[in-house]
Amino acid sequence: MSQADLITPSRFIRQLPSQLPRLPRLLKGLYYAGIRNRDKPLSLAWALQKATERNPDGLAVLDEQRRLTYRQFNAWANRLAHVFKADGVQHGDVVAIMLENRLELLATLAALTKLGAIGALINTTQRGKVLIHSLNLVSPKRFVVGEEMQEAFAEVHDEIAGAAAQGVRYFVADADTLTSNAQAPQGWQNLGERALSAADSNLPETAQVRLKDACFYIYTSGTTGLPKASIMSHGKWIKCYGGFGHSGLALSSDDVLYVTLPCYHNNAVTVCWSSALAGGAAIALRRKFSASNFWKDVAFYQATSFGYIGELCRYLLNQPECPEEKHNTLRSMIGNGLRPSIWQEFKTRFGIERVTEFYAASEGNIGFTNVFNFDNTVGYSPATFAIVRYDMDNNRPVRCAKGRLEQVADGEPGLLISEISKKWPFDGYTDPAKSEAVILRDVFKQGDAWFNTGDMMRAIGCKHAQFVDRLGDTFRWKGENVSTTEVESALMAFPGVEHAIVYGVEIPNTNGRCGMAAIGLAAGRQADAAFCQALLAHLQNELPVYAIPLFLRIQTQLQTTGTFKYQKTDLKRAGFNPAECSGEPLWAWLPGEAGYQALNDSLYQHIQQADLRW
Repeated sequence: MSQADLITPSRFIRQLPSQLPRLPRLLKGLYYAGIRNRDKPLSLAWALQKATERNPDGLAVLDEQRRLTYRQFNAWANRLAHVFKADGVQHGDVVAIMLENRLELLATLAALTKLGAIGALINTTQRGKVLIHSLNLVSPKRFVVGEEMQEAFAEVHDEIAGAAAQGVRYFVADADTLTSNAQAPQGWQNLGERALSAADSNLPETAQVRLKDACFYIYTSGTTGLPKASIMSHGKWIKCYGGFGHSGLALSSDDVLYVTLPCYHNNAVTVCWSSALAGGAAIALRRKFSASNFWKDVAFYQATSFGYIGELCRYLLNQPECPEEKHNTLRSMIGNGLRPSIWQEFKTRFGIERVTEFYAASEGNIGFTNVFNFDNTVGYSPATFAIVRYDMDNNRPVRCAKGRLEQVADGEPGLLISEISKKWPFDGYTDPAKSEAVILRDVFKQGDAWFNTGDMMRAIGCKHAQFVDRLGDTFRWKGENVSTTEVESALMAFPGVEHAIVYGVEIPNTNGRCGMAAIGLAAGRQADAAFCQALLAHLQNELPVYAIPLFLRIQTQLQTTGTFKYQKTDLKRAGFNPAECSGEPLWAWLPGEAGYQALNDSLYQHIQQADLRW
């Protein structure tokens, strides 16, 4: 950490005059972020209707062919809500949503929130066992499945458990469902076609949706096992509406926020959408991120802001300069994972005035936002938090002789924890046992409770922080949390694999850590090209693509500690460097390749020189 990153009181005060024009929005944001009454009738649907009242004829959502005003988009959501209501969808019902990034997803989610129903936002990259688990986890009463996801759903439908297997299935054509709809498969309701003739009035149920109610489910890998369904309550969403939308980005009705991030993540449906609704701005939605088309899209939409993750920013920096990036219309950006090493370079090259970096966890009760526009920080948090000493060798917070945790000094890395209180409640997961596992108790006094974020941070002054790294059995790749336990289980389910140790390793010029696995084989098995190809095919069926290890190390001798724990620290340190791997065979799955190939010194140097685009 650079000493220049420390935010002293005098430096903080010097920054305030530049923020004075934003003061009214800042105060409004603090109000929404600080509401304690969880019975207050505020919700995502309320925010949409409020934006519609303020800016009915302003643009709300855009894609390559469509531009809808708030009046038109709200009416569309109402028609969908009336269809759901007529079919018996009620407050608290769970509806699985399987749609790629398109306006139909936003309209469907808005419709469900108007009734107080809960949309389970299924990760569209999930297949097989992972998808079955995600659907069964929340027992949806109904399914909204896009035409583009029909094959994936059909593959797992027979494995859906209990009453959910008989749930109503809504088909959404892969087209503009406001004007045309393909014929639905037999046994499916054509949602778009039915909505065309439904009423478009606001629903009275919306006034009964409260902050404490669940808004939607976001799937997160958490720290161990298969994905968990974290609960995004309307209260947490409204806190983001205040913190990101009013205090942070502070967009207006003249702004267009370009979103290429997947809508099954909070970065899109909470951070970006709440930021747009708070200012009556427009969302321009792209189906999938494209680095080569990014600046063309910015020009096409005349976007003034965009949502990012750190990897996306690195992709853009790695692109050759293009005419469209010069004198572009972007003024701000909101997201997380922009590392200090590229922060200033990114702002300078693309002319970005404001970086609203934030930190938050889908399941957590704390968020940081770079409200005051400092560089190299996740920003400020009004929540009660502490950064405590952590024992890396034993993977646990350090407790003193009295059994209490110890805070570290400013600038020193430690584990971020946040106090659980009425003002900052912890909604957790759908599984109470999973929720309890991330709560620390008796932290600073008897009976207190704190959320364990599992992230290393450093305090840099004036309630600002800087992200350091993730802890434990999770690493982050391609903007996704990867559970080492889940990947290890998938590896050891393959015939011939006797043990597997999974860990994250860094590739030059990329964000986060990709997966690497050290595996031991049963007697008589050899890790040749055919074996590795079959292993990859197995992993592609069992895991999301971002969780598949890019590197394999075939261990000839299992190394453990005196207490028979795997020596993961030594494996991480060696990484995929042949010179550090004791002559053990290494394999790599390179970008654009169909399978693993042997990794030698020459290929290792090729990777180290950042010649490949991951």
